Amino acid sequence: MSVFLSLLLLFFTAPVSPSSSPDRYTKSLPSNHKPREYLELTRPLPSDFLVPSCSKQILRHSFADTINAPPFSTLYSPPSNCLSPWSHVALEFRAESRGEQYDRIAGLWLGGAELLRTSTAEPTRCGIFWKVRKDITRYSSLLVRSDLNLTMMLENIVNHVYTGVYHVTVSIFYYKDNTVRSPPPSLISERVNTWQGLGGLYDPPADFIIPISDRGDKGFWFRIESEDVQSKSIRIPRNTYRAVLELYASFHGNDEFWYSNPATSYIKTNNLTTERGNGAYREVYVTIDGKFVGSESPFPVMFAGGVNPLLWEPVVAIGAFNLPSYDFDLTPFLGMLVDKKAHRIGFGVTDGISYWLVNANLHLWVDHSSRKVKAKSVIYESPRLKIKRKEDFKLLDGSFKVEAERKAKFVGWVKSSLGNLTTISSQNYRLKNTVRFEMNGAYKFVKQKIKAVRYVKVLSDLGSVISWFSVHRRYPLIVVTSNLPGPMKKKDTYMLVTNVSHVLKERYRQKSFVSIVHNVQDSEGWMMVKDHSVLSGAATTKQSFSYRDDFRCYTRTVKSNDGKLIKDKTTSACLSSV
Repeated sequence: MSVFLSLLLLFFTAPVSPSSSPDRYTKSLPSNHKPREYLELTRPLPSDFLVPSCSKQILRHSFADTINAPPFSTLYSPPSNCLSPWSHVALEFRAESRGEQYDRIAGLWLGGAELLRTSTAEPTRCGIFWKVRKDITRYSSLLVRSDLNLTMMLENIVNHVYTGVYHVTVSIFYYKDNTVRSPPPSLISERVNTWQGLGGLYDPPADFIIPISDRGDKGFWFRIESEDVQSKSIRIPRNTYRAVLELYASFHGNDEFWYSNPATSYIKTNNLTTERGNGAYREVYVTIDGKFVGSESPFPVMFAGGVNPLLWEPVVAIGAFNLPSYDFDLTPFLGMLVDKKAHRIGFGVTDGISYWLVNANLHLWVDHSSRKVKAKSVIYESPRLKIKRKEDFKLLDGSFKVEAERKAKFVGWVKSSLGNLTTISSQNYRLKNTVRFEMNGAYKFVKQKIKAVRYVKVLSDLGSVISWFSVHRRYPLIVVTSNLPGPMKKKDTYMLVTNVSHVLKERYRQKSFVSIVHNVQDSEGWMMVKDHSVLSGAATTKQSFSYRDDFRCYTRTVKSNDGKLIKDKTTSACLSSV
């Protein structure tokens, strides 16, 4: 913190509740440029270097004043000119808007199974546009059907203040072979079809996908308001030999910035009006018939209006356009599920506050050579959750620390025509979080580290390893906000100085295949605010994204300044280890 800023904070009290920062805002800045493209840095898809056999536009709709309205739905059917099987399938989501508007969360489902969780950028008066591409090959068992509805939920408000309408087009590209697109030859590998990354969990795609979701009248996501558990009753085929749950989760309302929430005691002691309490630990967990089977401390995605919207133009925060999903191998629990009976799969959020949007897809692989399999869970190590909390504050200044660790291990066997296979699944994650207030609460410092490891190994009846994979993730995060009063001539305004450092590190291993992602984003800026509308400000964001695996490397480095992209460099050279 600069000496100038420290002196200002000594003489002035923050004009907003200290625990309510970071917050979300809209931009009211004048713009004199043409419509601008926004982007999120991510690795290319395997199909980006291939020629599609065919494509089909499956949705075109404008989301205007859609608050409290049912989602948009249309009948889906696969293309008739290139039927399955497909080597790859890619979804392309395009959106455009102009005016003034908050960021909005959106979901896209096929037959109730979620294909994409995304959020919108915040438009300008001259307009913006963006696109998201996602590999959806894993959903092939749904994509071949003609009896399913494609549904999209995007609740938006349009009135005399918020004028931005989101115009959305969704298309699907289908690939029958691996005909390589040219150029760029530097990014092409003869084994491009092996570039699966985390998709290796779903290769080949499942035989069936069961949505673990709500009814769909307000979107298929469950809305979790507090620490309640939302669940759905299902039955699975008795010849299921493998099961993977794909979980989608996003956080909103008083938990949008859960990683910055102080203890509730701080709020009550200082008579603050904010409801953002419960400390800074959250965990989304999964149950079967009330029994814990897995959990995740989610990646802290920042939406385009969060902290400082000037930071996220035209480069949005990590994961904002394509929110991550989380995978749980439930094969060790098939002994509970293949008995013809109904079972409830549930979701909850530890220490959660209103509200979270959660649903999942259950991917099932079946034994086509038999009507039923035999299965049994043999090891269920009581999942231990260790939490240590420490708080030390006086009036509006002080600090709050949370350390949490979860370890779990599950083992079960399944006897099918493939043999008697034993699946060992383990998880381990640690979270460390510090929230600190200084200068009468006007200065807020948030530092968080999450380390997560998942490991799955499949053994034959003789004990030899048939397959295994592991995923290591790290999510370091630093958010610093400083509240200052606005100029005397501008009543009811305040200045917010913001700094964000956000990192996603991920290492995936499947036998000899290794892929590494290293995504680093550093942003800083200030803004003059009235209520939640940004009147003026400046911001700079630097980001470096790198991906490498056994066959290729990809690096993209960008820098934006005051809404303009001033640096954008891409290379495929493997310069050094990540």
